[in-house]
Amino acid sequence: MLIRRHDEPLSDAEWRAFLADHDFGELIAPGAGRDLPIVVPTHFIYDGDKTVLLHLARPNPVWGALDERPRALLSVFGAYTFIPGHWNQDEYGVPTSYYAAVQLACDVEIVDEPAGIAAILERQLAHFQPEGKHAPVEPGDNPYGKLLGSIRGIRLSVTDVRAKFKFGANRTVEHREAVAAKLAERDRPLDVEARTNLVRRLGRR
Repeated sequence: MLIRRHDEPLSDAEWRAFLADHDFGELIAPGAGRDLPIVVPTHFIYDGDKTVLLHLARPNPVWGALDERPRALLSVFGAYTFIPGHWNQDEYGVPTSYYAAVQLACDVEIVDEPAGIAAILERQLAHFQPEGKHAPVEPGDNPYGKLLGSIRGIRLSVTDVRAKFKFGANRTVEHREAVAAKLAERDRPLDVEARTNLVRRLGRR
């Protein structure tokens, strides 16, 4: 991922906040000597520091790649939208994309113990289903316990982070304010998130 100076995060807090709000991404496992990596769309939970937790079904093809090489990249993106060329200048203006992206390079630990898988599921449910309304997830002779063998857990230990917030920071404040107004006028679903990022970063560099 190309990251120009003006697209760098303002601080670690910026990309950490992005991951707090974006909990779905692509787990990319290169394996060893493969023609193509295995790419798995998945929900995950991030602890805000060095650990990501998730689970996947046992038939998932990612396990072979992770056995070959216990390394993976978690790629997360959002706030993406198209900026027409005429917003930047006139009919000869160059169009561009605005977006935020965070990539976490990770060491991978596979969790197969029923108690470990249950602990991951409990933490995911606490995050994604905070209203509760579910039975405890625990090993044993219960409906959830009988299903634990059909999945495997993954604990990712973050070793490197690359983050990009591409929202026109190489342009003047006046230009970005004009684009923000255009995004508000167009008002597509992702325009709202892109505009929020653009406005938040105004004048910061």
